[in-house]
Amino acid sequence: MRHGMINRKLGRTSAHRNALFRNQLASLIDKERIITTLPKAKELRPQIERLITLARTDSVHNRRQAVRVVDESMVAKLFDTLGPRFSDRPGGYTRIIKLGPRRGDAAEIAILEFVDFKLEAEVKEEEPAKKSKAAPKKAKAKAEPAEDEEEEAPKKKPAKKAAPKKKEADDKPKKKTTTKKKAK
Repeated sequence: MRHGMINRKLGRTSAHRNALFRNQLASLIDKERIITTLPKAKELRPQIERLITLARTDSVHNRRQAVRVVDESMVAKLFDTLGPRFSDRPGGYTRIIKLGPRRGDAAEIAILEFVDFKLEAEVKEEEPAKKSKAAPKKAKAKAEPAEDEEEEAPKKKPAKKAAPKKKEADDKPKKKTTTKKKAK
């Protein structure tokens, strides 16, 4: 019977599994978004949720509980940044986004990220759009002539190289290949 067998083993020993999850927890706290396999993300989610719940109330006991799982630099970010950010939220601090199978071994890949996570690229795109609208038009105007030059350049190069090769081949007589036997 399968009573009380809650967690996945992931094909690892318990020490290896613990090390894996500690590393992934540290990466998730640091980067706020990681890409991993779906079973690992599903196993990691309850652990990070527990740490965020600890971080919501800053106390010495909670900090010591968190240090048992991740190192002190990550605990500082956890209690200073992430805990206050989720203080009003009753739970569900992370989301799992499925990406589909990995190319090499067809393992299901997923993104594990915090619910309020925003990509830096999205934030950077929003800021220039608000500042000035003339800058993108100038960039487009400069980009268009460059594209025209790139289109013309590849057309000219093959034409120059291909023509002389054909003429040289016509000028040279074809060699006859015959096998002669040596007489003794």
